[in-house]
Amino acid sequence: MIMSLFHGTVGFYRQFRPDIPAEVADVLDAAAPAGSPRRLLDIGTGTGLVVEALRGRFDDILAIDPDPEMLSAAESALRPRLPADAQLRLHEARAEEFTPPPEWQADLVTICRTFHWLDQDMVLTRLHAQVSPEGAVAILADKSFWVASNDWELAVRAVIEDFLGEQRRAGEGAFQEQRRPDLQVLRDSPFNQVEEHTVPVSRTWTANSILGYLHSTSFAEPELFGDRLSEFDSAVRTALASYSDTDTFIEENEFLIHIGRRGQA
Repeated sequence: MIMSLFHGTVGFYRQFRPDIPAEVADVLDAAAPAGSPRRLLDIGTGTGLVVEALRGRFDDILAIDPDPEMLSAAESALRPRLPADAQLRLHEARAEEFTPPPEWQADLVTICRTFHWLDQDMVLTRLHAQVSPEGAVAILADKSFWVASNDWELAVRAVIEDFLGEQRRAGEGAFQEQRRPDLQVLRDSPFNQVEEHTVPVSRTWTANSILGYLHSTSFAEPELFGDRLSEFDSAVRTALASYSDTDTFIEENEFLIHIGRRGQA
């Protein structure tokens, strides 16, 4: 399902999805026990943004994604910059079905900007056997434009709704809201000792980068607009022009990180 949601977005995804800030990488790094080998499992790796942010902090990395185009982009981006003593393996797989090599257990599992697409309870139950005794599971995301609250982002959302309707899209279907917050999902899982971190993020956008980001999402991917794509892009530019004379748009966002470890059953 996820592969179809993001079909045709990989070029936009790699170029326009915001990177993982160093401050977020520091929180993730601190969540994992020290040692060697230090093992990372990145679920829903996409084009490898989390692995890239944690480069040099883990020496045995498994990264999975169901989309082969995303994995190809991750391979191209990550392999040339990988430390000489690090091992990286990329697997085309859904988290609900993936099994790591025998006796391989992660010291840290990262699930970034993708947890809402997963069968959450199933994945966390399966991870119980895939995470080392002192290991942790980190679920993290920042806010998408769809749930933003500043004026120019609301204007962009209004344009999307004019073209595609008020119901948030998820590829050809409709987005289903998560029934439980991440914090509660973790507390209901084997990783029920949970800590929460927030990391503020300030970003500067242009009209071009905003459109590139939108076309990397499941709610505004190019295929949804058909032969009206150019019309949509022009409408977004027109809406944005009301908020800046310099093609500069400031976004105040934050990463919300939940780190779960095993505790009392």
